[in-house]
Amino acid sequence: MIIYGKNIIKEAIYTKRPIYKLYIDERLKDNDYLEFLKSHDIKYKITNKGELNNLTNNAIHQGVVADVLPYEYKTLNEVINEEKRQRFLILDGIEDPHNLGAILRTAEATKLDAIIMSKKNQVPLNATVAKVSSGAIEHVDVVVVGNINQAITELKEKNIWVVGTDDKATNSYLEIPKDRSVAIVLGNEGEGMRFLVKQNCDILVKIPMYGKVNSLNVSVAAALMLYASI
Repeated sequence: MIIYGKNIIKEAIYTKRPIYKLYIDERLKDNDYLEFLKSHDIKYKITNKGELNNLTNNAIHQGVVADVLPYEYKTLNEVINEEKRQRFLILDGIEDPHNLGAILRTAEATKLDAIIMSKKNQVPLNATVAKVSSGAIEHVDVVVVGNINQAITELKEKNIWVVGTDDKATNSYLEIPKDRSVAIVLGNEGEGMRFLVKQNCDILVKIPMYGKVNSLNVSVAAALMLYASI
């Protein structure tokens, strides 16, 4: 898997993710970064911008590109701990990698226990997601399930309260319970949560909108919900 950008590759090194090959732009003048690589005994190939552009499909790579072991997904059983209060975020069809990357960054900042998302109609953990997350992807557990509704059922069986989001809800997002484990559900950027997913939630909450715009970007909504759930 190809990843790029100084911060994400630095975090990959910190977490000891296997790096198969590291490419450095011949014009890179960041001596501190090169010293960091040397201090961690990381070997690299000096190359030209053209090769880096080809590896990244012309993304903004900051002159640093790596071929690494792909990110591994967890299972529900691996992330659930009934001995403590936990917070999960369920993503029902997020399609924009920039949104997922931003959500991962907030998830790491708020010490979320895990993100749960579907195999279908969902952007995977890829190079763009990693870059936007600014390294947070290395520190957040991500669970991929075949069926979101089945995952919700399993969470509820573990006494985890499932909180959905809906602009017609009567409850405020500030009412997310703090005394029990919760799983917050956010829907697709354009259509929101699917009907059956919404029906399976224990409670629906909304983020009030006081201006003329009737919705927030999903990554912004995620940030508000995650901080409100702490």
